[in-house]
Amino acid sequence: MKIKFSVHPDVLKLGLVSFLTDISSEMIFSVFAIVFTVIAGASTALLGLVEGLADFSASSLDFAAGWASDRTGKRKAFTILGYSFSALAKFMLLIANSVVALGLFRIIERIGKSFRTPPRDAWLSDIAAHQVRGLSFGVHKALDKAGAVLGPLAAYALLHSRGETHAAFRLLFLLAILPALLSVYVLSRIKDRPAPPQPQRNLFAGWKSLGYGFKRYLIAAAIFSLAYFSFGFLLLRARSIGFAIQDVALLYALINISSVIAAPIAGAIGDRIGRTTILALSYLLYSSTCLGFAFATTRTEVLLLFIGYGAFAAIDEAQSKAFIADVETSHRATAIGLYNSVTGVLYLPASLVAGLLWATHQRLVFFLAAALALLALAAFLLLRPAHHAARLRSLQT
Repeated sequence: MKIKFSVHPDVLKLGLVSFLTDISSEMIFSVFAIVFTVIAGASTALLGLVEGLADFSASSLDFAAGWASDRTGKRKAFTILGYSFSALAKFMLLIANSVVALGLFRIIERIGKSFRTPPRDAWLSDIAAHQVRGLSFGVHKALDKAGAVLGPLAAYALLHSRGETHAAFRLLFLLAILPALLSVYVLSRIKDRPAPPQPQRNLFAGWKSLGYGFKRYLIAAAIFSLAYFSFGFLLLRARSIGFAIQDVALLYALINISSVIAAPIAGAIGDRIGRTTILALSYLLYSSTCLGFAFATTRTEVLLLFIGYGAFAAIDEAQSKAFIADVETSHRATAIGLYNSVTGVLYLPASLVAGLLWATHQRLVFFLAAALALLALAAFLLLRPAHHAARLRSLQT
């Protein structure tokens, strides 16, 4: 299928911001699970708690930030505040010397992500024309994930040359701050694109303003979130099958290489065949990948599964936002913010349960996730959110 590259230039600029931010973040997060459990000595149950709290933190302010962005019409101001907070929070790693300090950093840094994501994605939705919206979100996600490729590769190179020492990790954390600061500067140079203010008096009014199609989608997304445990457990699974600590960083890069390739292709396909179909395929792919991790016994199998997981992540992270932009045309930041908040809250029990099951039997984590993903797929197909959103629009016109 021929893909026409016709995205707005500001999509590429916002993609560059995400690219730089992800170089910074993924230098850190590609080794965090190992640093936290192997170097600092925390348990996998505590890792599950911290990762769940980090996911919750990453969505704790989304609804409020989206509502505020729609209410004021401001996109850039909220976006730049969120990126700035995350960049400054990374300075905590320079003084973190305990399990508690590392855990606090992981949770606090994600607040910036929570605050910036809804206004940024609404900004992208406003820029991207409907006929290339999937491609636009896919291109943005590809740039984002390109940074997530370079970050782990940089971490691998540094640890390979310096060794897996406290001094090497401290240098890694210091270098990771630089692209985060640069991303804030690049963002400050992008022309603002404010939206018409929406007169929502409070958050409850923001919920009431959202369409029926979006609310139906939120039910399926909530079920799926219960299957979406922390990515750190995939890295631990790889290590249990025989990968060294420094190789785990390369696996993290592999997932993101897969996402870079898959994101624009999946976006263009979604524009062509419909985002309902592409999202349904992503749920099915996730379930299949989880079953694969449950039964994997060789390094080759793990490599293939990481590639499959990267393709899933590319579809899920980009096309879910494009889908929301399709079904919710008037209050996009609010809808994206609520979606992130609900799913983020449910990531906490998902990671907690994963951490507890991991101590009993690793495979149980993946069996449960696969079953929940299939349940979410059934709900998504039965609720038909896109159909109901289109029907409501036709009634209104």
